[in-house]
This record gives sequence, C-alpha cells and structure tokens, in this order.
Amino acid sequence: MTVTIQPTGISPADVLAVARGTAKVVLDPATLAAMATSRSIVDGIEAAGRPVYGVSTGFGALANTFVAPERRAELQHALIRSHAAGIGEPMPREVVRAMMLLRVRSLALGHSGVRPLVASALVDLLNHEVTPWVPEHGSLGASGDLAPLAHCALVLLGEGWVLGPEGQRQPAAEALRRAGLAPIELAAKEGLALINGTDGMLGMLLLAIHDAAHLFTMADVTAALAIEAMLGSDRPFLPELHTIRPHPGQGLSAANIHRLLQDSAVMDSHRADVTHAVQDAYSMRCAPQVAGAARDTLDFARTVAARELLSVVDNPVVLPDGRVESTGNFHGAPLGFAADFLAIAAAEVGAIAERRVDRLLDVTRSRDLPAFLSPDAGVNSGLMIAQYTAAGIVAENRRLAAPASVDSLPTSGMQEDHVSMGWAAAKKLRTVLDNLTSLLAVELLAAVRGLQLRAPLTPSPAGRAAIAALGEIAGPPGPDVFLAPVMEAAREVVATPALRTTIEREIGDLD
Repeated sequence: MTVTIQPTGISPADVLAVARGTAKVVLDPATLAAMATSRSIVDGIEAAGRPVYGVSTGFGALANTFVAPERRAELQHALIRSHAAGIGEPMPREVVRAMMLLRVRSLALGHSGVRPLVASALVDLLNHEVTPWVPEHGSLGASGDLAPLAHCALVLLGEGWVLGPEGQRQPAAEALRRAGLAPIELAAKEGLALINGTDGMLGMLLLAIHDAAHLFTMADVTAALAIEAMLGSDRPFLPELHTIRPHPGQGLSAANIHRLLQDSAVMDSHRADVTHAVQDAYSMRCAPQVAGAARDTLDFARTVAARELLSVVDNPVVLPDGRVESTGNFHGAPLGFAADFLAIAAAEVGAIAERRVDRLLDVTRSRDLPAFLSPDAGVNSGLMIAQYTAAGIVAENRRLAAPASVDSLPTSGMQEDHVSMGWAAAKKLRTVLDNLTSLLAVELLAAVRGLQLRAPLTPSPAGRAAIAALGEIAGPPGPDVFLAPVMEAAREVVATPALRTTIEREIGDLD
C-alpha cells in the first residue's frame, strides 16, 4: 500500500497503514508546489529584514530577541537540540510513525514555510523504517508536542537516537548511514515548523479511536455471553425499547446484544419460567446504555480527530497573501478534551464488565452456577482471583480517567501560561484501552466457563464460537490450572478480530 500526501491532507486509515503497517509514503507533486510557494514567502521576509517570530527572532519568552541573518540557521538547529529534552522509556514505534506522518501532513498543507526537502526527509525516515527514539515525558501539549517532535527532528540532523531492531537505543547517525540517508541542514523557520504541532496527541488519539471501536463491539459480545451464562433476559434489548430513547450508540449496542442472544437453548430454557427474575441487575440490563454512551463518546472523538486532520497546526503560519501570523492553533485542548472524555467512557465499559464477572462468580447471584465457576469449589478456587485482577484494573482505570486536560502548569517564563496536557491525556487513554482489553478478557473467560457449566444446554452461536476459541487453552471446567496463560490467551481473543469474524459469519455483521 502507498499513502500519497496531498495538500488536502490524509485519512485516519492512512495513518493506521503507516503507523502499524509497512505502507510507503509519497508526496504528491501538488504538495511539493504548495510548500515551495509558502517557502518563497519566508525567503522574501528574510530578504526584507522584517522581524517575524521564529524567522528572525527567538522562541517562547525570547520572542522579542532579534537574531542576525547569519545566525538564523544556527537558531533552528539550536532549537531542535534544546527542545529534544524528553526523558523516560521510548514511545511505541506506532506512535512515533504516526507522529512523523502527521507532521508531514501538516507541512504539506503549505502554510509552514518549509522547503519541500524537509518534508521529503521525514518521508525518507518512514520509508526506510528509521524510527526516532522519543521519550515518553516531555510534552505539555502546549506549543504542540515540542519535545517529542524535536526528538524526531533531531534525527533529520543526524543527531539523537533511533529505535533499534529489538527496541534498543542506537545513534541516529549510524541508522542514517545504514539506510543510505544523509542529514539535512535547516533554514530559517524550518526547525520551528518541525516541532510546533499536535501530531503526537493526534496520532495517539487516532490509534485509540481505532482500538476503542473494536473493543466497544467486543464489549457487546462479552456482555451478551455473560448475560446468557447467567440466564438473563433478552427482552431489555428489544429495539422498540431503544427507539424511545434515541441515543444512537445505545440502539446499536442493544441490537448487537439482542442478536447475539438468539438461537440459544440456554436462553430458551428459562423463557417460560415464572420464577425467573422480573428484572435483571443493572450490569446486565443496562449494558447498552453504558456501552452505547461510550460509542457516542467515540463518535465525538472521531469528529475532533477528523477536524484536526484538516487543520494547519503551526506557529507562525504563512498565509497565501504573504502575511506571516502568529496563532494558537498548536494548543492541544480539543484533542486533550476528546482523549479525556474517551478514557472516561472506556473506563466505565470496563467497570460494568467487572460487575458482570462478579455476579457470574457469586453463588448467591449467578442462578445456580457453582461458586467461582468451579465444579469443586473449596479445594479449588476457580476464577476467584481473576476477578481480583479485574477489580484492580478497574481501580487503576478510575485513576486514569481523572482528566489530564484540567491540569495546566505554566512554562516558558509565563509566556506559555496555559497548557493542554493533551499528550498525557492521549497517552493514558491508550493505557485505559489496554486495561479494557484485559477486563473484557476476564469477562470472556468467566462467561465461557458459565456457558460450559450450563451443558448439556447448547449456547448461542456466539457462545459456541467463544468456547471453541478458548477451548484449547482453558479446557473444560475442572480442577484449578495455572490461570495466567489462560487469561493471556483470552486477551488475545479479545484484541484480535478472529472471534468477532467467526461470530459474524453465523449471525451477520455486528455494529
């Protein structure tokens, strides 16, 4: 696959193809022309000797410090070196690749005043799989992701570090030589244009949106399996009950769960039972209200990300009429708010899943399932401690759901006196989603155990597919086993599309 960067931008699918795949990147000729036009305006400003922020002045609190023409290239290089001040473990390869692609995208819109050479150099890093070492700490999401992007830009200069084949840190100069690439020299404005972007925040948000969409559908699957195992009712998921409260996500989630519960001898076994509970517990009955609200939050995050993909994020920006104007478009508040909101939603999807796990394991509430889903409870503990693990993860997600975007700290001598913390918001969102994968894995395992214990009743097609997917690792209910490998296998089933694909072959596509 090839991703072509045009002056109109790129799509979320393009970002995923480059970040997580091996798609090659090319610059459309129109993109090169747009950048050349904006560069000619910067060259004209230099020739005229006008003071313009970032072109002939210092940065941040040093914005009023004039820089002589003969030192302006030095200024750009010094900017990159000083701003590459992150610390901590390296960001994942996919995040760094997304960040670099998105910086190219922003430069390609033709408002940054850089030479086409600069964007081409970033494209070369992507196409030769040279991935800068970007530490996890350093960005406040204020003037964009300054430190992370500076670590990327430093590699263009033949300095700094890159990720080695095994994730180890290697000198950038060696990596460029191996790839047959040469360092570049920056001209006026170009260092600033390389780092004044929201690309790290946006890249993480786009990756998280893709992952959340899959996990929210899998949350419907694991919820339906748990409800089936607990002899719950499918009546709360009838479509007519959701058209009267027309939240879009709720309707989609309810439709998924209702469809997943059909063609089940387990469900049929208690439809006419007058002693059956009139109303199921909230964690069962209100599953689509929670998961559906999360879907609607995801749609909001998609809208924000789509707008940002169309945005020129730089400071200053070069306008077609020749003006170079300072902006605040680098501020990450839109992305920080969206990431925080989505983290709250994902945390609650995991929290309600853990409540269903607890019900499945509790002999007083599980409707005749054995304690902790063990056929020989007492000597054996079944899934008791798996629920402990889930509870601990829920507690961590609640801490991570506290918004980062309200936690501004002033920097740069009070010039940057309000920052977005959008990088932190997006980074912790990814942790919340990773934790959600584990929570749904525990629910999947518990639901499968419950359905196995309902034998000889035949479960739904989804139930049969889930039992088959976990069967080789989990086996049938019996004496306790080393549980960690089973939980890891369940995580893989949740995270990957195979189980969902198998279910959809039986019942049609899930929303």
